[in-house]
Amino acid sequence: MSIIKIGILTVSDRASQGIYSDISGKAIEETLQAYLNCEWQVEYRLIPDEQVLIEQTLIELADTTGCCLVVTTGGTGPALRDVTPEATEAVCQKLMPGFGELMRTESLRYVPTAILSRQTAGIRGKTLIVNLPGKPTAIRQCLDAVFPAIPYCIDLLEGPFLTTDEKVLKVFRPKQG
Repeated sequence: MSIIKIGILTVSDRASQGIYSDISGKAIEETLQAYLNCEWQVEYRLIPDEQVLIEQTLIELADTTGCCLVVTTGGTGPALRDVTPEATEAVCQKLMPGFGELMRTESLRYVPTAILSRQTAGIRGKTLIVNLPGKPTAIRQCLDAVFPAIPYCIDLLEGPFLTTDEKVLKVFRPKQG
């Protein structure tokens, strides 16, 4: 059995230039480590806000590296250089708008500016790509909201069977039969 690969893609001009450290990518990894009790490895990338580069990196993580899940952070706001959702939509065959809807709904419980966030999700081949906001606390809030559906989505894509520590996060899989 091959190892489960999960991509973490941080999209940030300043972090990619070394102006500050990538705390958002680390927050995703720590959250996934808390959730998952199956063996998996991180495929980590840190790139600037360039749509073509984001698209190329998403394609590489999905098609070449074989990640069943790619979680992005950054580039989901309304600023001119925020193009992560556009890059995600450009490389996906199917969009999964429910993810963005639920994440914004959850974030609105904490900040009124959540309506400015444009995170989305989509399917590329057998890979689920989920865009998260850039703030570490918002990352955990959003993942807590959507992750219960992610393992079953990956099941439907014929991907690996993800298991979680149910004391931390309980996933939903419909009963068979």
